[in-house]
Amino acid sequence: MPLFTSIDDARSRLAATGYLVDDELATVVFLGDALGKPILLEGPAGTGKTELAKAVAQATGATLVRLQCYEGLDEARALYEWNYRKQLLRIQAAQSTAEAGADTWADLHDDIFSEEFLLSRPLLTAIRQAGPTVLLVDETDKADVEVEGLLLEVLSEFQVTVPELGTIEATQRPFVVLTSNATRELSEALKRRCLYAHVDYPDAARERAIVMSRVPELADVLATELVRVVRAMRAIDLRKAPSVAETIDWARAMQALGVEELTDAVVEQTLGVVLKHQTDRQRVREQLRLGPQ
Repeated sequence: MPLFTSIDDARSRLAATGYLVDDELATVVFLGDALGKPILLEGPAGTGKTELAKAVAQATGATLVRLQCYEGLDEARALYEWNYRKQLLRIQAAQSTAEAGADTWADLHDDIFSEEFLLSRPLLTAIRQAGPTVLLVDETDKADVEVEGLLLEVLSEFQVTVPELGTIEATQRPFVVLTSNATRELSEALKRRCLYAHVDYPDAARERAIVMSRVPELADVLATELVRVVRAMRAIDLRKAPSVAETIDWARAMQALGVEELTDAVVEQTLGVVLKHQTDRQRVREQLRLGPQ
């Protein structure tokens, strides 16, 4: 059963969670669901790629299963592995009982390689879900190339073969979101299996709308000023530009402090909400002409 009935349905239901999408992204989300194809979101860190998967899960009531990629991620951590400690305990228990002699190795093998001893990792977990599921493969570009090969196999057929148990097929295909910060080029084979969208920082009007949807009590003028200053920061050569999430955090900080006007003193006082490197703070002070406290 599809998660969304139309592009407008996808847009409005995501908006209800506080995630505002443009026409292109709304279309990609709808088609990913309608065609049963993974969507690949590529763009700078902090532009809301991960949040989109969370918003889809929230909007549709689906279960979110997340595979966080990193260098060194292997099949055992991504797909499944056996609970070797529990298997060893089972073998030791069999050897210590009086009936142990009655158990052949074949009997014991079938026992320890059963569902009871299987540790399901994110990819297998998502495939085995009976209800609506969103599978988030986050920061795919951080994983080794070998993991891409594993993803190709799983996302092509939406099935996993466990030699000791057989082939496990998805009863309901998960909605799959892969994200990449473009730190390395993903393989053409993986891209070919996905719908693609480049996710950049929103324009000023949409970022302001996002802030107001998440912090509705904030004054319109203050929201506009926050977005203007954040966009000015992003135009500076920073080690880590402020993300949309940090813009929202900044708006919440203003509300918590009871701030009504974004003065230079307030910006300086709260820079730690949006900038997390001292060199970035210094560059912003210099180029936005903020005086140190």
